[in-house]
Amino acid sequence: MSAATLHANSQNPAQLSSSTTDKISLIEQGRHYYQSGRFAEALGLWQQAAQTYQAQGNLTNQALSLSYLASAYKELGQWQAAETAIAQSLELLQQANTDAQITTNAAIILAQAWNTQGSLQLTMGNPEAALTSWQQAEAIYADNDDAQGQLGSQLNQAQALQSLGLYRQARTRLEEMNQQLQSQPSSQLKAKALQNLGVTLQRVGAFSDSLNTLQQSLAMTQQLGADTSAVLLGLGHTWQGLAENDKALDTYGQAAAVATTAIAKTQAQLSQLSLLLETNQITAAQTLVPQIRAQLPDLPASRSAIYARVNLAQSLLKLAEQAPSGGSEMVQVLSTAIQQAQELNDVRAESYALGQLGQIYEQAGQWADAQLLTEKALAIIRGLHASEIAYQWQWQLGRILCQGDIACTKTDKRRSAIAAYTEAISQLELLRTDLVANAQIQFSFREQVEPVYREFVTLLLTPSSGQTEISQNHLKKARDIIEALQLAELDNYFQSACLDVESQPIDQIDRAAAVLYPIVLPDRLAVILALQDQPLHYYETVLPQAEVESSLSQMRQSLSLAFPNQLRLQVSQQLYDWLIRPAEAYFTDHEIQTLVLVPDGLLRSLPIAALHDGHHYLIEQYSIAINSGLQLLETPTLDPEGFKLLLGGLTEARQGFSALPAAALEIEKISAQVASQLFLNQEFTQKNLQTQLQQSNSSVVHLITHGQFSSNQNDTFLLAWDQKIKTPDLSKALQTRQLSATNPIELLVLSACQTATGDNRAGLGLAGLALRSGARSTLASLWSVDDRSTAELMVKFYNALKQPGTPKAAALQQAQLAVLQQEDYDHPFFWAAFVMVGNWL
Repeated sequence: MSAATLHANSQNPAQLSSSTTDKISLIEQGRHYYQSGRFAEALGLWQQAAQTYQAQGNLTNQALSLSYLASAYKELGQWQAAETAIAQSLELLQQANTDAQITTNAAIILAQAWNTQGSLQLTMGNPEAALTSWQQAEAIYADNDDAQGQLGSQLNQAQALQSLGLYRQARTRLEEMNQQLQSQPSSQLKAKALQNLGVTLQRVGAFSDSLNTLQQSLAMTQQLGADTSAVLLGLGHTWQGLAENDKALDTYGQAAAVATTAIAKTQAQLSQLSLLLETNQITAAQTLVPQIRAQLPDLPASRSAIYARVNLAQSLLKLAEQAPSGGSEMVQVLSTAIQQAQELNDVRAESYALGQLGQIYEQAGQWADAQLLTEKALAIIRGLHASEIAYQWQWQLGRILCQGDIACTKTDKRRSAIAAYTEAISQLELLRTDLVANAQIQFSFREQVEPVYREFVTLLLTPSSGQTEISQNHLKKARDIIEALQLAELDNYFQSACLDVESQPIDQIDRAAAVLYPIVLPDRLAVILALQDQPLHYYETVLPQAEVESSLSQMRQSLSLAFPNQLRLQVSQQLYDWLIRPAEAYFTDHEIQTLVLVPDGLLRSLPIAALHDGHHYLIEQYSIAINSGLQLLETPTLDPEGFKLLLGGLTEARQGFSALPAAALEIEKISAQVASQLFLNQEFTQKNLQTQLQQSNSSVVHLITHGQFSSNQNDTFLLAWDQKIKTPDLSKALQTRQLSATNPIELLVLSACQTATGDNRAGLGLAGLALRSGARSTLASLWSVDDRSTAELMVKFYNALKQPGTPKAAALQQAQLAVLQQEDYDHPFFWAAFVMVGNWL
C-alpha cells in the first residue's frame, strides 16, 4: 500500500450519523476518541454508556451505545464481539418498536445500526448481506428526511455493488447521487456530500468525474468559509490518479498550508513526499522530510498518527535507496508507532508498524530480526480479516526466508518460503474485488502486487537442492500462478473483473493443440508446455530479463520494411530457439497442428507467426492462437452456411486520422463473399454501433477503422465517425450480446488497429478487450498494416472460414500463407501482425 493511501479509516464505509447524539456526553466523548483513531478508549466509554442506559431502562440509547460499540470492536478486529453488539442493538430497537417507543430519533438510531451491520458484513466477506442492510438503512433515513444518512447509505451500497462485481450498477448509482446533489442549494451538508461522492468516484477509478465533483465541493467549502484541507487532499489523490503529478503536488501543498490540525497537515505532506519519491524528485523530498519529522511529536496518539509514522518510514526507506542514509531514524519512528499502537490496543496498526520495521531489517540483511518482526506482525492479525496487511507480510516472510535469493537455492527454508508465498497469493485472491474496486491500488500494483506472483513463479521453477528436475506439482502451481497474475493484471487495467463466465481449461479441448506458457522472469525466459492428457514439460533460457525484453522489442522493430532482412531473420531465429525449438520433438510426436500461447509481458505484442527456424516461418508449420489464461469460452466451429457478418467502419479521413484507401475494397470483397449488414462512415457512430450490436443477429462483427491498444485504457480506442470509442464504452457495447445463449458474438474482427510500441503492458489493451467483449474469438492486428494487403488477407480468411470444419486459427493461417506467397507481400510486415485471441476452433 502506498503512502498516499495509508490513512486511518480510509477504506471504511460511512457508518456514523451525527444527528442522534446531542447532549449524550459519554457517547459524544466516545465519538471524539473514535474519530481521532483512539478506538480502545472509545470502546471503554461506550461500554460504560451501554451499562448506564441499560440500568435506566433506556432501550434507545442503550441500542445506540451498542451500535457504536460494534464499530469500535470492528476497528480493533474483535469480530465476534462486534457481531454480538450489533445483534443486541438491533434486538433492542425491535423491542422498542414493539413497545411503541420508536420516535424519529430512535428510527435514525435503527438506520445507523443497519449501517454498522452492513459495514461488518462487507468486511467479513458478505457483500450481499451488506447491500441488504444498507438498503434497510437508506429506507429509514429517507422516511425520516435525514439526507446525510441517506447519502452515506447510498455510498455504502455502491461499495457493496463493486464487491459483488456489479461495477456498472455501482457507477450508475453514483451518477444518480450526483444528479440529486446538483439540484440542492449550497450548504455545508451538500459540500460534504460532494466531497464523499468525489472520493468514492476516485476509489472506483472514475477520476474525471471525481475531479469535477471535488472541485465543486472545494468551491462551495471555500464560499462557506469552512476547512478545505480534506477536500484538497482528496483532490490531490484524484490529480495523481489522472497522472497530473505537478497538479497533485501543488494541491497536496495547498492542503498542508490550510490544514487546521497537525495530523491533516502531516497527511498532506506525506502524500506529497510519496509522490516526490515516485517521480524521482529526490532533492525536494529531502527538503520536505525535516518538516514532517518536526510535526510528529505534536500528533496525539491515534491510529492516524501511527499510520503517519509508518508512511514516513516507508518513504524514508525509498529515499535511502536513492540517497543512502542511516536506518536509525526509521527504527525510532516505527518504535514509537509500535508503542502507541500497543497503548491504544490497536493490533491492526501495530501489525503495520511491526511489518514495516521488519522490512527495514530485511533491507539491512538482518534476517533473524526481520523474520521475528514479520512473524509477530502476522501473528497478531490472525483472524482479523486483514488480507490487505497479511499478504504483504506473508510475501515479506517468503523473501526473508530465502534471504534475498528469489530462487531460494541456498537456504534450507525453501519449503517454508513456498508456504509463505502460497498464503500471500491466497490473501491476494481474497482481495480480488478490492484490488479491482480501489483505483488507488493502480498506483502501486506493479510494485506491491505483481512482484509477489513473479517471485513465487521463480521459486517454483527452480529445482530443490540436489534435484535436476521440477516436480509436476510445482509446474502446475507455477502455471496456475502465472494465469492468476494475467487475470490480476487485466482486472487492474480495466478496474473490473474480466473473467466471470463459464469456461473450460484450454489444454483439454483440442488434442491437436499444444499450449505454451512463456514467462519472463528476472533471470530467465521460462516456458511451460501443456499437451492434452500428458505431463507438463518445462524448458528455459538463462538470460537477464533486460536482454530478453531487448530481443522482444527488437523483433517488433525488425518488422519494419526498412529493417535489414538478415538482421530480422537473426533475431527471429534467436527467439525461435528460445521459445519453440526445445519443444519441436513433442509437437512431432503428438501430431500438433495448433500452437496456443499464453504470453506474458512484452510477449503479448510479439508477432509469433514471424518466428523463423532457419528454413520456414512458424506460420508455415502451425496455426497460431493467443489466449489470456487457462480458461476459454466454449464455442462450436462456425457454421459455414449460416454465419452472417455485421460490417462497420470508416473509409474516409476523420478526426485527424487519414483515410484507409483500400477499406472500401475490403468491404466490397468481403460483402460479396459473406452475407453482410453494413454501417459505414456517418452511420459508424458510437451510439449506432451499440444499436446495431443489439439488433443484429450476426455471429461475426467486423470493424474496419483506426484503433490503438495501450497500457492505459484511456489511450485504447476505436475511431468512430463522431468520436474515439474508449475501452469501457466499447466493452459495454460489445457486452450487449455477451449474455445471449442463442446469439453471442462468435468472432470479433478488428481491422487496421495497432498495439502501442515501447509499452510493456500495451498488449493488455488487446487481451482485455478480447476477453471483456464477450466474443468467443477476436482477430486483430498488432500494428497498422498496409490496407491493400489487409484486404487480401481478410478475403482469404473468410474464404477459408466458409469451408466446412475449418477452425478460425486454421483459416487465419491459410490467409496468412496466401499473402506470404504473393511476391509483393511476402515480408512479415504484411501478414504477421494478425493474431487470433481466444477460442481458435
